Amino acid sequence: MIGKLVCVCGNIIMAGLVAGCRMTEGDNMATDAVNVVVMETSMGNVEIELLADKAPVSVSNFLAYIDAGFYDGTIFHRVIPGFMIQGGGFDSAMHQKSTRPPIQNEAKNGLKNDRGTLSMARTSVVDSATSQFFINVVNNDFLNHGSRDYGYAVFARVVGGMDVVDKIAGVATGVRSGMRDVPLESITIKSVRRK
Repeated sequence: MIGKLVCVCGNIIMAGLVAGCRMTEGDNMATDAVNVVVMETSMGNVEIELLADKAPVSVSNFLAYIDAGFYDGTIFHRVIPGFMIQGGGFDSAMHQKSTRPPIQNEAKNGLKNDRGTLSMARTSVVDSATSQFFINVVNNDFLNHGSRDYGYAVFARVVGGMDVVDKIAGVATGVRSGMRDVPLESITIKSVRRK
């Protein structure tokens, strides 16, 4: 079914595809132990530590997309200064990519949506996250489990290149393909690889 990814402040982030099944903790898509991945963007590299001990489902899902090369050529399609940057679902032509089934929401894992953390983007349906993620550029307490609703699952944190994230958060944005807050010049995720 077609759903809408929503920003926690109540605004629509984007139209998203939501499949009818979900992944649970028992479904191991990528079981190799890995701590850090490198995201190469058109504005620089970002090193990301994966927090598999707290968010095993989300990390396994993220690694499955990484290993498939899914993120290569996608863009940061939603950028809001003082809030977050979101990517992992659209190419530079604003075409949405087909995804794996949605996963279980791990927002109650105790991790907070603090500056530099990565969380799974989702629709208003609790267990609807697929490939899209966002990086918090400030502490967003209202995204945490129980603050407003079930919350948004933190699964990783930036350990290098936060200056790149901040640069991305500061770019000029506008409306493209009916979506707001889209960078006027595409910011491409060239690749994401295990370190």
